Amino acid sequence: MKIKVLLDNNTYIDQYYFGEPAVSYYIEIDDRKILFDTGYSDILIKNANAMGIDLNSVTDIVLSHGHNDHTNGLVHLKEEIDLSKIRLIAHPLCFQPKSEGTENIGSPYSEQEISKMCNYVPATKPYRISDNCVFLGEVPAFNDFEKRRKIGTTVIDGKTADDLVFDDSALVCNTKEGIFIITGCSHSGICNIVEYSKQRCNCGRVAGVLGGFHLFDCDCRLSNTIQYLKNTLSGTLYPCHCVSLQAKAEMMKYVDVKEVGVGLSIEL
Repeated sequence: MKIKVLLDNNTYIDQYYFGEPAVSYYIEIDDRKILFDTGYSDILIKNANAMGIDLNSVTDIVLSHGHNDHTNGLVHLKEEIDLSKIRLIAHPLCFQPKSEGTENIGSPYSEQEISKMCNYVPATKPYRISDNCVFLGEVPAFNDFEKRRKIGTTVIDGKTADDLVFDDSALVCNTKEGIFIITGCSHSGICNIVEYSKQRCNCGRVAGVLGGFHLFDCDCRLSNTIQYLKNTLSGTLYPCHCVSLQAKAEMMKYVDVKEVGVGLSIEL
C-alpha cells in the first residue's frame, strides 16, 4: 500500500505544493489506483501534476462523505479526465443536498448526475474494492462518547432534517503491519471507525490511521478518544484537516503522532 497526500490544510516547508482546507489522497493498493476525496478546487490536479501522478490512471474514486471540501474537486476532474471509466464508491446520502444556514455545503452533483458520469457504486454496507481494501459504508456506533453532531441540514426522502452525516465513511487497507485506516472527517467518530474496521477485517492490529477526526477542544470526547487510541493503536497516528493544534498536542503525549502536509508519502 502506498499513499500520497494530494491535498490537506497544511503544506511542508520547502515542498512547493498548494494547500487548501480540504482532503484528497492518492492510494495504490493491489491493482487499484484510488483517489480518496477530491478536495474543493482544481488544486488536487495541480499538485498531482507536480508530483508526477497521472490522474488518467485512477481506477476508483472514493468519497468519505458529501461535504464540498471533499467532493467539489469532481467539477474540475470532470474536465481533466474521463470519469466514465472510473468506479466511484460512496454512501448514497453523500449526494443529498446539504446546507448550513443559506450556504450550500454539499456535493456539486446529485446521485442521478453522478450515475451518468461514473460507474457509480452506492454502498451503505462494506464494499470490497480489492483483495486488501474495503470501503466501510455506514459506520455503526460503538462508543457513547462519540455522539453524532449535526452539521447543518440535509434532505432525506424529500424532507429537510438535521444532518448527522450518516454518509460519513472510511477506507481500511490490509497491510503486512496490520490494518491501515483512511478517513475524511470522521463525523461517525474516529474510534467507531477504528472499531468497525477491526471487526470487518477480523484484525486487532492497527498499523496506522490517517485523516481528519473532527476534534478541536480538549474535552471529555478528546480524552476518551486518546485513551481508546492509546489502547488500540500499534502504529502511527496521522491527524490532519479537521484536528486542531491543541488536540494534536494532547494526542502526542500518549500516541505516536506524525505531522501531515501535502506531499506526505506513506508506504506499508
